[in-house]
Amino acid sequence: MLDIGYALSNRFPDPPQTDYRRADVRALRHDLFCGDVYLADTKADRELSTAWGWVPVLDFAWALCDIVELLDRDPLGSRASRPQYADLDFTESSDRMLFERRFGWVDVEGEWMPGGEPPLTFAHAELRREARDFLHDLIADLVDLHEELGENPAIWDLQARFPRV
Repeated sequence: MLDIGYALSNRFPDPPQTDYRRADVRALRHDLFCGDVYLADTKADRELSTAWGWVPVLDFAWALCDIVELLDRDPLGSRASRPQYADLDFTESSDRMLFERRFGWVDVEGEWMPGGEPPLTFAHAELRREARDFLHDLIADLVDLHEELGENPAIWDLQARFPRV
């Protein structure tokens, strides 16, 4: 089982004058909602997490949904034996989260993981479902914190682009 989660940082709060209703995509993706994220394999009791406090959480959710779709471009889908690769690059660091899909499985590892530790492995369909659920749950949490964010057209577009599965 895959669990994706986050924690917002107290060290990097959003500027108090932020107009969430009119925040542009760049601000939403890179300047607001900083914290930490994790992917956990609850069955194996292992996780891949950041502990930096500055990861743009909404950008992570957005990029994760993009990556899941990128890994599904091979016309053979889950029958594709040729590996497909993608990476999620953290803007304030040289560290990346690496994704490799082969057949219907996706291996996920972080460059900051200790050497020799095996990657987390999830079914592609499960990763797609959980990534989209995470995105929608995160947006709901952020709208609870900042009601005007729910009126931001970029958020509407994002939700429409990646509907729950």
